[in-house]
Formats: sequence, C-alpha cells, structure tokens
Amino acid sequence: MTEIDMVHEQIDTIDALMAHYVAGSLPEPARVLVRSHLEMKPDNRSLVNSLELLAGEALESAPVAAIADRDRRLAAIFSSASPISAPAARRRVNTLFPQALRDLVGFEAEDVPWRTRLPGFKEYCLDMDGCEVNLMWIRPGRALPAHTHKGMELILILDGAFNDERGRFGPGDISIADETVDHRPVAEKDRPCIAFAVSDGPVRLTGSFRQMIGDLIG
Repeated sequence: MTEIDMVHEQIDTIDALMAHYVAGSLPEPARVLVRSHLEMKPDNRSLVNSLELLAGEALESAPVAAIADRDRRLAAIFSSASPISAPAARRRVNTLFPQALRDLVGFEAEDVPWRTRLPGFKEYCLDMDGCEVNLMWIRPGRALPAHTHKGMELILILDGAFNDERGRFGPGDISIADETVDHRPVAEKDRPCIAFAVSDGPVRLTGSFRQMIGDLIG
C-alpha cells in the first residue's frame, strides 16, 4: 500500500468528517464509508444538507472562471455511458451492507471471502485510492490488541458493536482514531461485530506484553 494522508487537515470529530465529505476532499473508500453511514442513519443527513447549502452559496459568490479546453470536456461528458442500474431481480432487500458499500466491494455481506487473521478475528482486505480498506468480523466478546495509529482510521459499524476507552460504537456509528487514540476495542458478547474500516497508515501495538499475548491468542 502506498501511504498517503487521508486528508491534509486533522479529522477528529464526525462534524469535521462530514465537512470534508461535502468538500470532496476524502479518498473514495472514505467517501463510501460516509455514504454508508448516511444510509444507515439518514437523520444525520441534515448536517450534510446544511453544509452542502453553505458550499453552494459560497460557489455562487465565487468569481466566474472560464473552463479550460471547454469543447473537449463537454464532448467527453456527453459521450460517457449512462449508469446502468442492477436488475431488480438481483437486488436483495434484507442485506447487511448499505448500497454504497456493496457497490464498492462488489458483493453482499454473506459472500465476503473472509480470511482468519487471529483466533476470533477475520478480515477481507484490499488497497484502494492509497488507503487500506478492510471488512472485519470480530467474535462476540473478543478483544483486539491495544493499539494506536500511524495515520487515520475510520471504522463504520455494520452490525453488532464494540466498546473501547471512548465508549460504545453500534450499527451506523463511526469511530475516528489517529495517533492520539490508544484503544483496545472489545466486541459485545451478544453477537459478532462486523465493521468496515478505512485507514491511511499502519497500527502500532501498545499495552503490556502479557495483555498483548493474551489478545493475540484470543
């Protein structure tokens, strides 16, 4: 993976993340993560609508500038193919993945080609747009090793929940972590925690050696 900064400025709150989403400054996997969050929690769309309105007003007041190579750009737009919707017969109503996430990875939740990384912890990984993109499955009650981050990590909870030093993250919630966050996520005991993560740097294990060994063994 080629490491890049997810954005040039620090993102430490959901509001800041939504502002970068509206500004178009997030890489594609992070944009998909936010779109999936908004599918799962549509009430949060009001903040995005307000930010989009402000952005539109700012754009209207900006000086008019000529489009470079206007004719070629317009020709490319008009010659592009229209998006083709998936056949209705193949759409599944009861699926765990939001539509934006299904479009990104190309399959449904039940078709994830999981790989076991640790006892009680499975992943599906790919690199995209300079980011590491992971789907994660965590066994009920399983603790992940304590760690911090070299870069930024966004995690969207799809099902189940985990708790760490900051509190509880359940379906539709986004965890934002960077080098200032040292945490040990623990999946709740009633069901597996399934999540979608986007990061632009590796993790660094922390905590005591004894705890680390216990968490790695699971």
